Amino acid sequence: MITRTPIASLFLAIAMAAGIAHAEPATYAIDPTHTFVTFEAKHFGTSTNRGRFDKKSGTVTIDAAAKTGKVDISIDMSSINSGTEAFNNHLKSKDFFNAEAFPKATFVSDKVIFEGDKVSAVVGTLTLLGKSQTVTLKANNYNCYQNPMLKREVCGGDFDTTITRSEYGMGYGLPFIPDNVHLLIQVEAVKQ
Repeated sequence: MITRTPIASLFLAIAMAAGIAHAEPATYAIDPTHTFVTFEAKHFGTSTNRGRFDKKSGTVTIDAAAKTGKVDISIDMSSINSGTEAFNNHLKSKDFFNAEAFPKATFVSDKVIFEGDKVSAVVGTLTLLGKSQTVTLKANNYNCYQNPMLKREVCGGDFDTTITRSEYGMGYGLPFIPDNVHLLIQVEAVKQ
């Protein structure tokens, strides 16, 4: 029979409580002021056109102990910002994002891949123009920190992937305007 002193029992109880608290999933709300979905596409094989979506929302749930997570992000397609109003209007048109008929795009995932304690990739479904494809977002600079102003934990990083736009029904300008589009997702999310 093992006997424990009251102090040893106290330390054991604290360690067990800390382990239980650490093992629980944490939910984070997307911080819209530090989260942007940006795209890059070659223009006739010369310069690179860039744009971003300014309105987005969603949540991320991470269980670091179990090495699991979920992501649910919604993007307002009418919030596209290329820096030029005429180009924004063309991108919102039926030629590209058809924002009137498809006002939002979504990324939903229940597969978060870890390397050690850090998220290295997120595999999920990107739905754009009513069509869904599986994509893998590679994590770069993933980190969590205690935000001194919010007094809460914030996690995030830069994530990227390349999609084939014609798979979503966006064939305008092919083959002169290339089919591949590089997506860059800068995310910060605040623990709830």
